[in-house]
Parts: sequence; structure tokens; C-alpha cells
Amino acid sequence: MAKRPLLSLFTAFVLGLGAQAAQADVLVFAAASTNEALTEAAAAFKQETGIPVITSFGSSSTLAKQIEQGAPAQVFLSANVEWAEYLEKANTLKPGGRVDYLGNALVLVAPVGTAAVDLEKTPITGLLQGGRLAVGDPDHVPAGQYAKKALTALKQWDALEPQLARASDVRGALALVQRGEAPYGIVYSTDAASLKDVAIVATFPADSHPKIVYPLALTKAADGDADRFAAFLQQGRIRAIFARYGFRAP
Repeated sequence: MAKRPLLSLFTAFVLGLGAQAAQADVLVFAAASTNEALTEAAAAFKQETGIPVITSFGSSSTLAKQIEQGAPAQVFLSANVEWAEYLEKANTLKPGGRVDYLGNALVLVAPVGTAAVDLEKTPITGLLQGGRLAVGDPDHVPAGQYAKKALTALKQWDALEPQLARASDVRGALALVQRGEAPYGIVYSTDAASLKDVAIVATFPADSHPKIVYPLALTKAADGDADRFAAFLQQGRIRAIFARYGFRAP
């Protein structure tokens, strides 16, 4: 079967979302790590207002580039500040429509039952025993970028770089550990909390990487309903939903 050109695939993707957005007033692009919490918040918004919300989850970098290329997202929830700034420079965000919304922690995970690790005393490469370390691809995934900075600060990056299993987003890295395809992985604490068979064995020191901040931003495609949804997310009772999934204040 002949392969469809990438541009055609993207065009079909955008048109498909546009057709859905015509039926639902709010289209949200959000970091994969926010899936469960944002889905619950969106359901609460629909129940209260009657306005449906379409959510599309993935790597912040991929979503930001799709918005830049014309995907009709009205709200963007990024896993780091850099991709929100990228869209600001591309002139695709609504002026004054951005706020630092969530915080998170970076952790080392492994199957349940794995012993705790002292990251400042134990090289991760010695724990892998020929396996690989699962991470979001540090070339573009925020969780992977935080991981690279943390490992560099701990003087472990050079040894570990050849042993990385690079995933397309942070949930992909978590899945590699869950399926036993990687003995350890680096994800956000909220991702680890979403699974019962994967455990946190260490938390990276806060000073080993930049503070993890999730900006919430309105794009220039945002209408009144999107404004309303963004304001809804900032209510204390809705922030409590995210706190229940392990997110922190930014």
C-alpha cells in the first residue's frame, strides 16, 4: 500500500480536528502526563456548562508544532515553559492568555518491589544490567529534557546516553517499564502514580533540574467558551482534581 505524504496526513489530522471542534466548543491540546486529571476536569466542565471539550494528548513539542502549523487548538497545556514560549514567539497565543498552572517532580521508576535508589551515591548505569533507561526523547520531550539536565547535574549523563530507550512522550517511557522492556525509567511523579505495578524508587533532587512548570495558555483561536474553560480550570475545586493526581502548585 502506498504511503501517504506526511503533509497530507497532517492536513487530514487538522481537518478531522476541525470537524470535531465544530461540534464541540473547546479543543484542548495537552501534555500526555495530564491525561487523567484533565479528562476528569473536562467532564466536570461539560456537566456544569453543557459545553463539550475535545482533548488531544501527546508530547508538548509535537502539539506545539501542530498548533504552529494550523491545528485549531484553543487551549494549550504544556509540560514546560519552553514550548509555550515557542508558540508566543510564533505569534499563535492570545496576548495575556497564559498562566503558570501546575508543578511536578521528576522521579526514577521501576517495577513494584524494586529497591529504593540513592541517586547521589548510586550510578543508574550499574543498575541497568544490560537493559536500557526509558525516557521521553531528550531531543524534544520535556520530561526527557528535564532528565538530561538532572543526569548531567549528577554526572551520570555521559555514561547513560548510549543506554537510553527514547520514547515519543513521557507516557511511552512509563509503558516501557510497565511492560518490562526497560528495568528503569525517568518520568514525572504523577505518571508513576497512575500505575499500580510501577513504583517510584527515587526522586531527583529539585536543584538538579529546572523547576517543572506547566503553563496553561489560550491560543488566538480561543473563543468565549475556551476562555471560560481556562478560567474554570483555575478554580480551587478543579485544581484539587489535579492535586489528587499528584500535581503541585507551580
